[in-house]
Amino acid sequence: MTTPANTGLIYYVEDDQHIRDLAAYALRQAGFEVRTFPDGAEFASLCAHEPPDAVLLDIMLPGDDGLELLRQLRENGATAAIPVMMLTAKGTEFDTVCGLDAGADDYLAKPFGMMELISRVNALLRRSSLSASPTAAKATASAGFPAEAPLSCGGISLFPAAHRVEAQGHPVALTVKEFALLQALMENRGRVLSRDQLLADVWDIHFAGGTRTVDAHVKTLRQKLADACPGSDRPIGTVRGLGYVFREEQQ
Repeated sequence: MTTPANTGLIYYVEDDQHIRDLAAYALRQAGFEVRTFPDGAEFASLCAHEPPDAVLLDIMLPGDDGLELLRQLRENGATAAIPVMMLTAKGTEFDTVCGLDAGADDYLAKPFGMMELISRVNALLRRSSLSASPTAAKATASAGFPAEAPLSCGGISLFPAAHRVEAQGHPVALTVKEFALLQALMENRGRVLSRDQLLADVWDIHFAGGTRTVDAHVKTLRQKLADACPGSDRPIGTVRGLGYVFREEQQ
């Protein structure tokens, strides 16, 4: 029998016990450690003390709903960078936008297959660079792997494989999508990227209008860069009516 290769601690908040147990069983069979919660009460307190590698959140929950729990995660420095996938029976474009605008990294509508769930969780963890956790980073260093060449411009250094960002040498904790957004801007520095293009490249969303996902993420990205080192947000420019650009020279 082959041993599952997946690793990582997953928190899953779902009030439907049947769905919760089925998804948890599938994830455990795939090699993940899973902790489940019927609502947000215990989940919220445990997240701050023992942050997971990823969170799966239903939207429709008793008490605080999934969007409120997501907001709390993003506003807490200890949990702000945890990758979050929304799992919900709501599958309309509007609900997808609400989840992404609130800071979700991915969205999967019910009913979903267990193999699809496992695949999406794996992709979520890959994007968040699970291997860049402190334990894994020490193991990588001790194994003698060479340091990767970062993307560096405007005082910002981005290390793609390690999912690490520094502003003038100061570490910046970003969510999966904030990191991907910054990477897209830096890889295309000097070039204006439209909101629609960023939605397609970073979020894999191909509809226009009705969402401030890009604007909201640019705002929090700028704030985090500025908090790490004042002025580090200046290379990210707004081109009115067009989109955003990472300027090689600050203006």
